Amino acid sequence: MDVEILARIQFAFTVAFHYLYPPLSIGLGWIMVVTEGLYLKSKNPVYGRLSLFFVRLFAIIFGLGVATGIVMEFEFGTNWATYSRFVGDVFGSALAAEGIFAFALESGFLGILLFGWNRVSPRVHFVSTLMVALGSTFSAIWIVVANSWMHTPAGYHLVSEQGRVRAEITDFWAMVFNPTSVDRLVHVLLGALLAGAFFVISVAAWYRLKGQHREAAQKMMRLGIGFATVAILAQWFSGHRSAELVAEYQPAKLAAMEGHFETGAANLYALGWVDAQNQKVYGIGLPGGLSFLLNGNFEGRVAGLNAFAREDQPKAVNAIFQFYHIMVGSAGLMTLLAFLGLWALWTQRWEDAPWWNRILVFSVFLPQVANQAGWFAAEMGRQPWVVYGLLRTKDAFSPTVGAGEVLFSLILFTLVYALLFALFIYLLNKKIKKGPSDEGYLIDHRPKHASWIAKSPKS
Repeated sequence: MDVEILARIQFAFTVAFHYLYPPLSIGLGWIMVVTEGLYLKSKNPVYGRLSLFFVRLFAIIFGLGVATGIVMEFEFGTNWATYSRFVGDVFGSALAAEGIFAFALESGFLGILLFGWNRVSPRVHFVSTLMVALGSTFSAIWIVVANSWMHTPAGYHLVSEQGRVRAEITDFWAMVFNPTSVDRLVHVLLGALLAGAFFVISVAAWYRLKGQHREAAQKMMRLGIGFATVAILAQWFSGHRSAELVAEYQPAKLAAMEGHFETGAANLYALGWVDAQNQKVYGIGLPGGLSFLLNGNFEGRVAGLNAFAREDQPKAVNAIFQFYHIMVGSAGLMTLLAFLGLWALWTQRWEDAPWWNRILVFSVFLPQVANQAGWFAAEMGRQPWVVYGLLRTKDAFSPTVGAGEVLFSLILFTLVYALLFALFIYLLNKKIKKGPSDEGYLIDHRPKHASWIAKSPKS
């Protein structure tokens, strides 16, 4: 393989691994806020134990997210030096804002969140939980702003220095509110809420299967199903809006997502296989469905891939098609499970049904699959551009880095990340097995907050 392909594989691998954790920490962070708020309002000790339980799970997830995220910033300099010079002014502003508004907020309150339950007042601890959740969200905001600028650049001009061209910000707020940043941010945050919700649902279902922590599991299930239902309904609207923006600003990507080659009425596929060589799609879909969603009629005109110059078309059309439809299919399954979960809670059915709880245990993978597949579809669909319309991927990597060096570091990353993932699963499993009623968990706050520890009763 040449250095460009290896550098792309390495960056995709490190980002995909990192992206397992931020959505979980953001989603779980807001569930923590709600749980602790319910505890303060009701003084129900079950919510107190759940709050502390979620904090311990959050700490593991958050730690892995921070550790794996640092690597990517170094990769910009080692493997993508040309790209780094080109976007340095833009990314420098966004990442600096992330440091000020996100990392400072998180680091300032994280210690109180983790260690302050019996050392500060209930309201102060709740505020710390809220601030950490906001900090995680602010971090997502600035990363999404930077990534969205790569898809729809705005608020810049090009500057030539010593024969090299770079983008320089002329309007900071135009850069921040580029044409797709807000909608992409909403889509990402809803995906994070789904990741947190189905994680909580999965843990609650596991306790049901084991017959443990019955009251806590029931409250976890209600929280998870409630968050999942609201988030998945909003996600469908967000997804539709995102498709409209892709059609407006990156029509070649949209054509690849549905395997649409000739300009005209475009089908909407549920599943299929793209034969790019013969420009055909073999699958099941609604004729003219994409045209209807975008134009309000089944004969509406949608640009096909052949409307673009060969060098400007995404190459891996079938892969983009598959990733996009995996994302949509996962969203469909999450919708089905959310509404079945609501019905089961309303009618008090299936609470002890092993088949239902086993399904819910494995549902934790659905939002992760959707988030990963959606990201792959979006980034592969942007090709051959690394900054859309301005810088091609083949011109963005470091010219002095050899293929052997990238391959060697990729192998090392794979080994280290495999060890980190094994450690993550081990620690997470250990905390989940202990559960929200583990001895040593604090179950209440005393009014004047003397340092004390109460042993939790068996659930």
